[in-house]
Amino acid sequence: MKVTDILKQQEKKGKPLFSFEVLPPKRGNNINQLYQILDPLMEFQPPFIDVTYHQEDYSYKKVANGLFEKVAIRRRPGTVGICSAIKHKYKVEAIPHLICGGFSKCETEGALIDLNFLGIHNLLALRGDPRKYEKKFMPKEDGHRFAIDLVRQIAEMNHGKHLDDGVVNDLKTDFCVGVAGYPEKHIEAASYEDDLLNLKAKVDAGADYIVTQMFFDNRCFFKFVDDCGKIGIDVPIIPGIKPLTKASQLKSLPTYFYLNFPNDLVKEVKKCKTQKAVRELGIEWCIAQSQELFESGVPCIHTYTMGNYKTISKICSAVL
Repeated sequence: MKVTDILKQQEKKGKPLFSFEVLPPKRGNNINQLYQILDPLMEFQPPFIDVTYHQEDYSYKKVANGLFEKVAIRRRPGTVGICSAIKHKYKVEAIPHLICGGFSKCETEGALIDLNFLGIHNLLALRGDPRKYEKKFMPKEDGHRFAIDLVRQIAEMNHGKHLDDGVVNDLKTDFCVGVAGYPEKHIEAASYEDDLLNLKAKVDAGADYIVTQMFFDNRCFFKFVDDCGKIGIDVPIIPGIKPLTKASQLKSLPTYFYLNFPNDLVKEVKKCKTQKAVRELGIEWCIAQSQELFESGVPCIHTYTMGNYKTISKICSAVL
């Protein structure tokens, strides 16, 4: 079932839901490691589970002649296979992240064909992050530079258009496409207003729904939704949240993501004497956030689990 149809059903039922985002196991680890995270979360009946995609990175390996060889490695492979396994095991929609980084347009088309064959018809289209050694995002040769270009390619396949004009059986796919939204703007955007226009362009190109970056102040989300409506964005917007679990995240999260912490939360964290106290405070804050979001009418909240199922379970149990 498409994410958009799931959301419509939930709005009619009035039953709030949590969806989850998980990471593939690191290379060399068993998928059972992921099941150990998902098994306890399934009692909350998530409508869908997102699986992140990580483009290959490079390391340098010293060879016999003393020189160094550049070696490509993807440390968390298996996104598509994991989605298929999740759908088979749990009978729930699994949504792969599809990124621009590391893919040519032809490879993207091949990935979309594979997903279609597997019966996976929801996906999240993202540009992806730069590699660690890159100052800015660099697409693969003949790859997409921006998420909007990826959305356009998916939309074209939904209309039966392939890269090869010689394709005779122009089978139309039926992907439901999600894109990312940033309540406090994307870290690379020139301004909040410009970022909203970029989001509107992705929706106009064919995006069906939006999942937001994490935020810790619901006022940012409510303003974002209101501002989206003012410029004609009329697709569902799913709030994305993550509980604060460490005091160090007060610095690390704003560094990696463009977000601000509410002063009230910062003050309370600084009063905490232990990491356990910080974690409990983060859970309480996330519970209050979730309750307010559901009371405002959102049918689903997307949680960035980061493998921390115990914390997420506490939040879901308190809210649902």
